[in-house]
Formats: sequence, structure tokens, C-alpha cells
Amino acid sequence: MNLGQFFSILRARWLVAVLVLFATVFTTVAISLLLPKQYTAVASVVIDAKPDPVSAMMYPGMASPGYMATQVDVIQSDRVALRVVRNLKLTESPQIREQWLAETKGQGSIDVWLSDTFQKSLEVRPARESSVLQVSYRAPDPRFAAALANAFVQAYIETSLELRVDPARQYSSFFDVQVKDARDRLEAAQAKLSKFQSENGIIASDERLDIETTRLNELSTQLVMIQSATSDSSSRQSQANSGSAERMQEVLSNSVISSLKTDISRAEARLQELNSRLGENHPQVLEAKASIADMRIKMDAEIKRVTGGVSVSNSINRQREADIRSALDQQRAKVVKMKALRDEGAVLIRDFENTQRAYDAIEGRRNQTNLESQTTQSNVSVLTQATAPIVPSSPKVLLNTLLAVFLGLMLAIGCVFMLEMMDRRVRAAEDLVQALGLPLIGVLPGPAKQKRQLGKKRLSMASTNRLLADASVATGKGAK
Repeated sequence: MNLGQFFSILRARWLVAVLVLFATVFTTVAISLLLPKQYTAVASVVIDAKPDPVSAMMYPGMASPGYMATQVDVIQSDRVALRVVRNLKLTESPQIREQWLAETKGQGSIDVWLSDTFQKSLEVRPARESSVLQVSYRAPDPRFAAALANAFVQAYIETSLELRVDPARQYSSFFDVQVKDARDRLEAAQAKLSKFQSENGIIASDERLDIETTRLNELSTQLVMIQSATSDSSSRQSQANSGSAERMQEVLSNSVISSLKTDISRAEARLQELNSRLGENHPQVLEAKASIADMRIKMDAEIKRVTGGVSVSNSINRQREADIRSALDQQRAKVVKMKALRDEGAVLIRDFENTQRAYDAIEGRRNQTNLESQTTQSNVSVLTQATAPIVPSSPKVLLNTLLAVFLGLMLAIGCVFMLEMMDRRVRAAEDLVQALGLPLIGVLPGPAKQKRQLGKKRLSMASTNRLLADASVATGKGAK
């Protein structure tokens, strides 16, 4: 079917198309005017994405792509609807109870019936690329629609807070039991460690071991020093016993011996002078010799006394070396024992510290869940309150009329073509060719068309005669 056939069918059955279009538009407009007016109140909430002030962490699930869809489902859930019914106390209204009895015959719960009724007129739409949710409620009364929209928002905020607080309360009870068990284990580990330290006289194992190790090092240092001193005193004693006492440092540095040596040198010089001048048997020479001999006796006695001090010092050094060596051996054995005790105590300390850390972790988690269970703030805030709308949201007469015109045109065209298919007629040469399947030789014009063609022919002849007359007149004037 081409466009010409399409318009020929419409021209032939235009009355049917007009009637169908008029009936569709009239019915739609009449129904739109007769339908009760509905008012839609809209409230909006914003979901805060800042960290939780209690745990200082992001709210769980905020990063999930389905978080906003989950919140939409929460608002539309039965739990929120039942909370709306309880908050508004609608079950106490006699009129609502009469409606419930009339519809359900008293079967079921009036709370569930009201929540199901409210959910049918509720619509929740999340905003694109934001954390805002729009909650709209449709009702015949604009004030009731606004009240229900605000009630759903408030019930959603309370429910979202419960969804956070209830698990925290359960976790808090669980952690209370865990903290008690952890405290018992900590006390047992601490008692075991204290008993071990008390039995072994350990206040702080590492500190005690450090002290004993330091003392061991000091004894080792003292032993090395006394060994050096003993070696030195032994060499000096050997030197004293070998007859070289006069060359010893103690002898050389002794002031008495030095003074006696000086006096002896002077006396010997005087003796030589007296001997050369007076002779060997002179009384002064003999007296000088006796004085020199007496001074030498004193010097030998002083040398013996000094070398005797070296022997005593050597004996003392040897005794001290033996004492320090014995103390060193005892300290070494003590340090070895302390290391063994430290290893054993380290195991107990490590167990105690692990128990302490476990207890601290559980205690911290319990405190956090306890705070979360007592929170009264939700991450959902009211952005805009719903107000009673002035203009009804439905029915939309103009939009319905435009849609009726469009659908009426489609329905009219469909009806026209359905009638045409039921009563097929030849309206053009193409229809005859399609119906018979034979080539078309010619087309005879109809009476109206013949009259139109005859009138056109007469008009053409009159125009030709007029042109010829004008030409002849013009020719005659030119011959004159």
C-alpha cells in the first residue's frame, strides 16, 4: 500500500475515524474530570557520608554501589510502615477501625492492613549521583499526604538508627562475656608470673640480669687488673730477691734512701779528704768510717723494709686475685642461672603480655560497641519537610487529553483499516491491478471528471480564438 491508497482509504472512511477519535478524547476527558483529585507531598533526606564520630570510620556499606538502593528498600519496608502506624497512632481512630472491619471483616492485624495501604501510595526516588532520597506520598487530602510523607521520613530515620544500635547492643553483650573470660585469663597469667618472680627473687628479670651481667663484667675487669698488678709485684719481688734491690723503682723513689745515699756520698768525700790529709789511723778518719758504716746499715735496713713491702704487696695481690677469681666463678654461675630463669620468665611474661593485649583489644572493642549502642544520632538528616501541596498531582487533564488525541488517532486509523480489510473496495487503478493481477490498459474518466475536462477544453478554445482575433486586428492596422 502506497501513500495514495492510504489517503484514499482515509477520505473514504473519514467519518469513522472522526467518531473514534472523538469518542476516545471525550471518554478520556470525562474520566479525568470525574476521577478524584490526588495530591502528592514530597520530603527529602540526605545520607551523611562523613565518618562515624564514635568509631572514626566510614559507615559500613557507604562505598557500595547498592547502598542507596538498599536505603530505598528500607524506606519501603514493612518495618518502616509499621513504625509510621505506631507513631501516628492511627489504630486508635474509630473511623479507621470501621474501614478495617468493613474491608477485612476483622481478619488479620489492623497495623499490617494500614501499613500495606500506606505502602501502595508511597514512592521513593534516589537522586542521581548524590546521597539525597525523595520520599513522596499521594493522597486525596493534601495535609494527610504531607503528614504521611514526613511520618515516613521520621520513621526511616528512627529505623536506620535502630539498625545501627541493635547490632551494637548485641555485640556489647557478647563482648561483656568475652571481657570477663579475658580478665580471668589475665589474672591467672599475672598470678603465675608473680609466683615465679617471688620464688626466684626476681623483680624485673631483664634488669636483674643486666645488673648481674654488669657485675660479672666488673669482676672480669678487676681480675685482669689484679692479675696485672700481681705480675708486676712478682717481678719486683724477684728483682728484690735477686740482689738488685737498689735498682728497684720503690728504692730509687724512696726519699729516706735517697737522703742516706746523699749523706753517704758526702761522708765518703769527706773521708777521702781526711784520709789524704790526716791518714788512715787518725781518729777523725775512724769516726768518719764509723759514721759511713752506720749510714750504710740504716740504708740497708730501709732497703729491706721497702723490699719487704713489695713482698707483702705481692702476697696481698695474689690473695686478692684468688678472691676475685672465686667471686668471678660464682658470678658466672649466677649469671648462667639467671639466664635460665630469664628464659623461663620470658615465656611467662610473653604469655602475660599476649593475654594483656587480648584483654585490651576486647575491652576497647566493648567500649566502642557500648558507645555505639548508646548513640542517638543517625547518619540520615531531613533535607526538606513535606508541605501540603496546592495543585493536585493527578488527574492531569491536559496531559491525558494529549495522550487521548494520540491514542485516538492510532485507534481511528486502526479501525479504518480494519473496516477496509473487512470490506475491500477498488478506490484507485492500483487497487484493480492488485486485485486482478492484470495489466492496466487505460482509465475512463468519470462523469465529474469528463465535465471538468470538457470545461477545460472549451476554455482553451476560447482562449485560442481570442488570441487569433487579437492577432488579426493587429495585422489589419499594420496594412493600413
